[in-house]
Amino acid sequence: MSDTKVIIQLSDLHIASSGNLHDTIDSLDNVSQILEVIEGLATPDLVLLTGDLADEGHPDSYKRLRPVIDGFSKKTGIPVMYLPGNHDKRPAFRFNLLDLDEDEQNTDQILWCGGLRVIGLDSTALDGPHGEFDDAQLDWLDAELNKPAPLGTIIAFHHPPIPGPIDAINLIILRNPERFSKIIEGRGVKMILAGHTHHASAGILGTVPVWVATATAYQIDVRASDSGFLRGIPGSGFSRIDVTNEGAFATHIQMLPGDQHLYNIDLEQMKRYFTEKASAGAMEEAFAHSSAGE
Repeated sequence: MSDTKVIIQLSDLHIASSGNLHDTIDSLDNVSQILEVIEGLATPDLVLLTGDLADEGHPDSYKRLRPVIDGFSKKTGIPVMYLPGNHDKRPAFRFNLLDLDEDEQNTDQILWCGGLRVIGLDSTALDGPHGEFDDAQLDWLDAELNKPAPLGTIIAFHHPPIPGPIDAINLIILRNPERFSKIIEGRGVKMILAGHTHHASAGILGTVPVWVATATAYQIDVRASDSGFLRGIPGSGFSRIDVTNEGAFATHIQMLPGDQHLYNIDLEQMKRYFTEKASAGAMEEAFAHSSAGE
């Protein structure tokens, strides 16, 4: 898989203008911890931030976030794409993160990772927390997809184009995705990446896979919705997207306190076990003698 490209997706950072989020969560520290983990990975090709980067769209939130992301990008050489969500305010977002004019123009953008085209769309609406694309955006997207991309295309935006398990959140996902779906069908789009829901999920739009990333700030407890509540709980995570010539696959990565683990076995040893079809007993012995809990 020599042509594999790796995208790291962070979504729903909800950086406060000062202090902690909901008086409890240091959402900026959550981002810093994830960036430290990413530095330990094989170097990805792009870090993608899919919206709700600020909690209230305050300029100070972006001023707190930008140095952290810039420092990481300068240290690692990994490019970063910023996309807005419904909690962001376009003028402050554009000015403080994209170095653009402080106005309400959308932030649609393209970044190339070798032969992989990553299109970031601005799905934010001016009249509510739902998502939408206007005709001009879709015409632009249609024209861009006419241009060749040897490794295909990833399209990213904040609002999922598919529903999830929580009815209340389904009221504020992407509206009227039908034309968008028709435009991307059969055009080499490997995957759609979104956020917004604060829990990981997957689905399909037409024939294109959709991945909805969890939040880095905090999680939504999906179980509580069955009892009639929208419950936020502590927790942080991010996504890894691997794009190959054949397609794309997404992996949810949960951040764990204290880097706790149950076992820690050398990968080459496990490959030998799998290749040699080792017995269940031999594998259990390997688990038992690993560095559990260290």
